[in-house]
Order: sequence, then C-alpha cells, then structure tokens
Amino acid sequence: MAPGSGIHIEGLSKRYGEGAAAVDALKDVNMSVAAGEVVGLIGPSGSGKTTLLKCLGAVTEPTRGRMTIGGEVIYDMGWKMPDLRALRRDRIGFIFQAPYLIPFLDVTDNVALLPMLAGRNNGEARARALELLTALDIAHRAQAQPSELSGGEQQRVSIARALANRPPVILADEPTAPLDSERALAVMRILDQMARQYRTAIIVVTHDEKIIPTFKRIYHIRDGRTVEEAGEGRALG
Repeated sequence: MAPGSGIHIEGLSKRYGEGAAAVDALKDVNMSVAAGEVVGLIGPSGSGKTTLLKCLGAVTEPTRGRMTIGGEVIYDMGWKMPDLRALRRDRIGFIFQAPYLIPFLDVTDNVALLPMLAGRNNGEARARALELLTALDIAHRAQAQPSELSGGEQQRVSIARALANRPPVILADEPTAPLDSERALAVMRILDQMARQYRTAIIVVTHDEKIIPTFKRIYHIRDGRTVEEAGEGRALG
C-alpha cells in the first residue's frame, strides 16, 4: 500500500523505563491499512496490542518510528501535529466495546457533536449525522435517547459517531465482544460497508473468534512484534 492513503507505520517502537528496568512493549512494528480496508489485529494479553492501539490513536507517544495517516505524517521521531486533541477528533475515529453515548443527548446530537466541536455549524453537523444514520439504517431512531436503543442500535450510533468527521482511520477496540454471533457479524458487515463507502481504513482489535474468519488480512502481535497473514475473508453475506 502506498503511504498516501489509510494508515502506514514503519519501525514503530515503544519503550517504558530506562536501563535494566526498560521494557520494550513494541519492537519495530510495521503495518499498512489501505483506504476502504478492514483488517484484524489479534494477540494474547500482554502482547503489546493495547500499547499499539494507544500509539495509533495518538494517546501514547512512541519511542521511535514513523506514522502516516491519510497521506500526512503525524509522527516521525516525535509528533508532527501541534494539537493532538484535534488530531484525535478530526483524523481518527474510535469505536469501543461499550458505545459510550451521551445519555442526555438524542441520537442525532450524539453523532453531530464531534462535527460541531470541529467548527461546523449546527445545520451542517446535523445533516452529516442524518446522512450517516440513514446509511446505517437507523435514521428512524434519530430523535431517540440512548436508553431507548437496543445494544445493536447503540453500536450503530457509535459507528456513525466515529465516521462523523470523515476520519481517514477508525480504530475499533473489541466492537463485537458483548454481541451474539448474528449481531457481531452484522457489525462487521456494517464496518466493511462503511470502509468501502467512505474510503476509511479500519483496524479491528479483537479476541472474538466469531468474526476472525471475516478478515481478509490479519496482523498478529506477540512480544511487541507484528506478523501479517492472509485471513479467510469469509463472506459476510
């Protein structure tokens, strides 16, 4: 993959501590995810998965390496963006195991909030929210409160929220863990559709054996190093 699209990292490393007490959580990690692609990231507890996700999400600073998102270098032996909060808000979408919707905002406002924080006016932000809710087949719940939604509906809203600012990259951390097989595969169908429709690179961190066969490419991480392999790419229907 050319580094001009999606996310591209080279030689990414993270060391905690110094001297004899130093721990290398990541060791020269390389990863490329193209625009429109969904890949899996799997590994045992303590393998470096969480550290890698935090580095990719600009939450933890790597020790060395290079990271490009949407064709722009954001890290090269130091952060290249002066405002990491704006970077996370505008360039990286996040989907978590729990939806974390704001309970006192309706569905539309939960999705429109990020574009408004990024400076878009209320009408533009709400139009973007409705576009995404329609694409995710949940526009009929646009005025509902989060407490009125099923778990699957809440996860769809969280996906819409992650896409709201048109980020080049989405990081999904165990997005299907609490769901049964049918709903888990439905979420993966949605992520695959959204990746292709909006040209977003999506990395799914998972232990969920129900969805692992759906990935066409998988990165295994162990002892701070990644190994890429072809996945089954089983049809999502």
